[in-house]
Order: sequence, then C-alpha cells, then structure tokens
Amino acid sequence: MTTTRNGAYEVAVRAESALGEGPTWDPAAERLLWIDILNSRIHSYDPATGRRTLRRTEQHVGAVKPRAGGGLVLNLRDGIGLLDPDGTFRWLRHEPVPGRRGNDAAVAPDGTLWTGTMRYDEATGGGTLSRVTGDGTAELVLDDVTVSNGTGWSPDGRLMYYIDTPTRRVDVFDHDADTGRVTGRRPLAEVEDGAGFPDGLTVDAEGCVWVALWDGGAVRRYTPSGALDRVIELPVPRVTACAFGGPGLTDLYITTARVGLDPAPPLAGSLLVVPGAGKGVAQPAFAG
Repeated sequence: MTTTRNGAYEVAVRAESALGEGPTWDPAAERLLWIDILNSRIHSYDPATGRRTLRRTEQHVGAVKPRAGGGLVLNLRDGIGLLDPDGTFRWLRHEPVPGRRGNDAAVAPDGTLWTGTMRYDEATGGGTLSRVTGDGTAELVLDDVTVSNGTGWSPDGRLMYYIDTPTRRVDVFDHDADTGRVTGRRPLAEVEDGAGFPDGLTVDAEGCVWVALWDGGAVRRYTPSGALDRVIELPVPRVTACAFGGPGLTDLYITTARVGLDPAPPLAGSLLVVPGAGKGVAQPAFAG
C-alpha cells in the first residue's frame, strides 16, 4: 500500500465552503463543477485559466452534473431541477418531502441520473436512491437509506459502487446496462473504526474505487477486489468527495467541508487537487 502524505496535494481554489461536495469534470466546458450544499452555491473552476464562477440556488443543492444538450441538472432539496444554457431554471421533478433534501448524485453509463436523498436529522432509513431518466421518470432503487452518498460504475459498466455513509461500507452491485437494474448487493470494503466515514467516490480507468473519508482526513483507493492499496492524507478532517479532471483526466480533485469544525483548519472548505494521481474515466452527461 502507498501512503501519500502532505505535500502531494495542491490548493486548486482556496475557499470556505460549509459543505463542499460533488466535484464533477465538465468536458465540454473544460471546467470543474462542485457545490456548497449548505450555502446553496454552484462553483466552477477552469484550471487552464484560473477563471471561477459562482451561482446561488434558491435552496440547498446536493449535486450538479452536465446535461447532454447543454446546461446543468441539479439535485435540490425539493427534487430535480434543470438549468438551461441561458440560465433559465425549471423543475424536472418537483417532489418536496418535509425534512428531506437531495444529496450526492451520479450519471450512469446510459445517461440516467441516480439521485440520493437524506433527512436533515440523518434519521436512520429516511433517505432513498432513485434512477431518473431524461424525461423525468423516476424509479426507486433503494429505500431504507440513511445518508445516500458516493455512487459510481466500473469502466465496463457491469458493476455499480455505492455508499450509505453510516454503514461504513463501500458496497458493490451487479449492474445490467440494458435495463439499468442493480442486483447482488455485497460489501467491497469497510472503513474501520477511527478512520472516518466513507463519503463520495469515483472510479478510475483501472476499475479502482477512490473514496473520500469524512472525519478521516484522507482519500483511499481500493482495488476491484476490495484491497486498500493507496492512501492520500490531507490537511483537513472533513474530506467529502473526489473526481478526476483536467487534461487527460489525470488530476484528482477533492472537495472538503468546514461545517462543525471549531476552529476549522485553514484549508477546510477548499478545493484541493493531486496532480497526476491516476487516470479517470470520462463521465457521461445527463440525458435530459
């Protein structure tokens, strides 16, 4: 196992996000997207020019992903929203549930959006994972979820990885690319007590799963067999998610949070990057 200690990371964007989350590389715009859930903000960053943009949303936003036709899809407190290329907002699915909000989301190889929810009070079993098609049709995939977080697919699309954070597990399913159905849920890896809680994830070109550790101050890489083979230690405890981006998808971008930290370390809430960390897989855009 390789441990990369402080010094391997760089600060891509120094920020004070309360709950920075969901980094996503937007290949059409050659920029990184991410969100600050609790401050209702969508961030973008162009690593070639350093240009940044900021957009506020009307309610808490759990994820942002590019759309195939341009614009963005948002996993919001009260459902799934669309931002058109001209900035116009409209609902794709509006289904508010008191006390619940959207959390992490991911786009499957077929262009469907897999959206997670959770209760604000993190009540056990209060969240869900759903599969949403481009026309807004939704299918419940999992109920009895507590904090729906990292979701991703193997490079060949045959496996889906998923995290319900309080379980401390990274689970793996068999994924049917033709129907979008998942079966055979089983543990891939478990994060031991004292090492933090698994949060967001991404899958690299070798099929390895990179997992951000909330209250663990690190990102871990697990092989397809579940073996831990790399640890990137970071200067903040609340590491939330990671994604490959930049030219060639070789740079690992990492979001962090400062909520609940008093005092917060100087870089808590910033966007970090580990240049040349590996090789990512191009992510599809939402087909809506």
